[in-house]
Amino acid sequence: MRSVQAAGGTPLSEGSPTRPPRGRRIALLATLAAVIYALDLVTKFLVVEFLEDREPVVLIPGALVLNVIRNPGAAFSMGTGLTVVFSLIATGVVIAIIRTARRLRSLPWAITLGLLLGGAMGNLTDRIFRAPAPLQGHVVDFVQVFPATRFPVFNVADSAIVCGGILAVFLAWRGFQIDGTRQDQQEEERADG
Repeated sequence: MRSVQAAGGTPLSEGSPTRPPRGRRIALLATLAAVIYALDLVTKFLVVEFLEDREPVVLIPGALVLNVIRNPGAAFSMGTGLTVVFSLIATGVVIAIIRTARRLRSLPWAITLGLLLGGAMGNLTDRIFRAPAPLQGHVVDFVQVFPATRFPVFNVADSAIVCGGILAVFLAWRGFQIDGTRQDQQEEERADG
């Protein structure tokens, strides 16, 4: 009997498939999403409370500035008139991640989905509850790197979404599946079967 390894290193046997524990992966996803969400909420509260309507705070000259802005659009302030659409897309992303979690057995995918979920919930909270209106709220952005380059101002949620997106592309490229298997292993099993 041939033994196949799941993405997390757990052996999967053809006769009696043993898969990584789903509960632990979901717990990791939920914990990471909650941490990202809490960090995003706390940092936005602090910068709005103490830095909004003030001069930008230079932390590292020429490299890192805290500069509070309200962004009605997406990254690079694109689509500023589509705030409601972005709110609906973020809601769809949250629902899709929660539904996908039912099949989750992969540690790397648990981390990826946790980052994406926490980030999506952070920015969605701004869009729902901040001015000017529900589902039209402007996202609080405050981290500006290399200000001379006009790099966009972002927040904790944006960072988590970008990191999660990069991980998702990498995992998909390498063939890692949500269920803990790898695409090339599934193809080998089909060819052998």
